[in-house]
Amino acid sequence: MGRKIIIVGGVAGGATAAARLRRLSEEDEIIVLEKGEYISYANCGLPYYIGGIITDREALLVQTVDGMSKKFKLDIRNLSEATEIDRELQTLTIKNLRNGTVYKESYDKLILSPGARPIIPNLEGYKEATNIFTLRSVPDTDQIKEWIDGRNAQEAVIIGAGFIGLEMAENLMHRGIKVTLVELGNQVMSSLDYEMAAIVHQELLDQGVNVIVEDGVKAFRDQGNTVELQSGRILSSDLTILSIGVQAENELAKSAGLATGGRGGIIVNEYLQTEDTNIYAIGDAIEVKDYIHQTQTMVPLAWPANRQGRLVADHINGKTVSYNGTLGTSVAKVFDLTVAATGNNEKLLKKLGVPFESVHVHPSSNASYYPGGHPLSLKVLFDANTGKIFGAQAAGVKGVEKRIDVIATAIKGNLTVEDLADLELSYAPPYSSAKDPVNLAGYVAANVVDKELKVVHYDEIDEIVAWGGILLDVREPEERERGFIQGSINIPLGQLRERRHELPKNHPIYVNCQVGMRGYLAVKTLMNYGYQAINLSGGYKTYEMVLRIKNQEPALLS
Repeated sequence: MGRKIIIVGGVAGGATAAARLRRLSEEDEIIVLEKGEYISYANCGLPYYIGGIITDREALLVQTVDGMSKKFKLDIRNLSEATEIDRELQTLTIKNLRNGTVYKESYDKLILSPGARPIIPNLEGYKEATNIFTLRSVPDTDQIKEWIDGRNAQEAVIIGAGFIGLEMAENLMHRGIKVTLVELGNQVMSSLDYEMAAIVHQELLDQGVNVIVEDGVKAFRDQGNTVELQSGRILSSDLTILSIGVQAENELAKSAGLATGGRGGIIVNEYLQTEDTNIYAIGDAIEVKDYIHQTQTMVPLAWPANRQGRLVADHINGKTVSYNGTLGTSVAKVFDLTVAATGNNEKLLKKLGVPFESVHVHPSSNASYYPGGHPLSLKVLFDANTGKIFGAQAAGVKGVEKRIDVIATAIKGNLTVEDLADLELSYAPPYSSAKDPVNLAGYVAANVVDKELKVVHYDEIDEIVAWGGILLDVREPEERERGFIQGSINIPLGQLRERRHELPKNHPIYVNCQVGMRGYLAVKTLMNYGYQAINLSGGYKTYEMVLRIKNQEPALLS
């Protein structure tokens, strides 16, 4: 005899769980409740529909209620809100939002997939404003698009520079709307480390976005047409997008006495069960374990929700499966730039007190002699003693996500930075170099692990020079004319052997070139002659990227 399984919430996790449950059993009664109108839609595509990149609204609807019901023999009830769980009787109270009727359904297994909702701060003037929107659902999308189409919007303010904020900046600019992006933190895209986020910041500036960091909204005036910032700055706005993050829809779980964590996410075990073993929870509403360090976190991304939905269905059907944590692999398009990341960033590792080292490389996306290549900036974080990979971040025009996907796979396979150098990756001049950027990062990081190379970073070098440290720039003089680190001395790499006597042997020599490769060669040359030499990771390019952003100067990604 089949079981009765109720799923609260559709979209990624809930819809995946429902489809997988049916594939594993024809006997089970499967009910899917969705508070909204749409059961499964491509929420990651919503900004691109607003921007006119995606023109077919129906293409966003992955599954319709009628289509999915027939395809998987499901009882799908949209516009239906679960309001109360009785764990003892194993019943769920449901409100029909069409007519207001309330009824109960019993369950054998319950899957909570309510998702998360945008954070809306309690700001002066917000309730009186008529032009402030959040973007999380198809109705949100329709509202924003209708507002833009109907009111000939010219200026927009976006609050928050995360994924949604950046994607909306691009798509509103694509519609010909002037965009101001306001971020309370000191950088855009907080999932990246500062120097990698600087590349994204630069791209926004180059594309004409007005970027304001370290400032937040104080109040909305004139029904939202004026935005007053904490700094006193005044912005005019025809529409404002709030994208400062999301919070778990945890009310149903909390009212049932199910535990939630410090971030508000529902607590689950490795099988995605709550403390009530008949109730599972998945997706944006739950706290998960960080894959690398097994610490509690929340990662509102599509892949984890889909994976969790499948695993819950498997576990309900007796399969010995578990969810081992979330790596947080992500990618975003920011105008002409692609930016991607996986694993832990520097901020998290410092917060956890985990010792780490990192390297930066700036190779071309494909063979330098083949036309169409673009610079690619890649950062890898790792344990300097064991070579364990903690994470990676990359930015560039092409080939970015491929490299991060390789490193994400390497982390899941317990490979080390030494193994990155040993990966046999596909090569042809239009796509890569014989030494792929992943290989190159592996070589540099392996040199650090093997103690063949010491590195210093962009945020340390100014203080080192200020304290009297010797910084040797091994670039050609004409390169220095385009910019150099104050206090450095110049001996081009080709002259280093002959002029090495100009450098003191009893003093560390810090070395920089443009991207790090000639610096490494200079370090090895000096070490072979008995000098103490340390390379500036990522060279002048990484240093300059941050310097330009701090000075609010547009720059080229070259």
